[in-house]
Amino acid sequence: MINIVSYIIYITITFYITIFVGWKFYKLGFVYMNSLIKDTAVCESTNRLLLTGYYLVNLGYAAINLNNWNPIQNYHELIAETASRIGSIILILCILHYINMTTIYLLRKKTI
Repeated sequence: MINIVSYIIYITITFYITIFVGWKFYKLGFVYMNSLIKDTAVCESTNRLLLTGYYLVNLGYAAINLNNWNPIQNYHELIAETASRIGSIILILCILHYINMTTIYLLRKKTI
């Protein structure tokens, strides 16, 4: 029963963080994309594709990550394991963001 509670907490928090951060990147990142791609329709389409890929990678990793959990025996392990898994998702989000920003910066640098 404790494993199921841990899974529910993990899925809820991870999906919320992934969707919230992805939507913020999508809305606020349009300015950066528009400076790189002058055609607004192409820029919007590319931005949507980046958002879709972002969701698929992160939510897929979160779902696969459920398979690798050790059995949880008490509430201390529940908190430790759930926090560790959520922390790994947040680090992945951060790394993907910096990779995307570096790529956009390098592409923009080539166009200037």
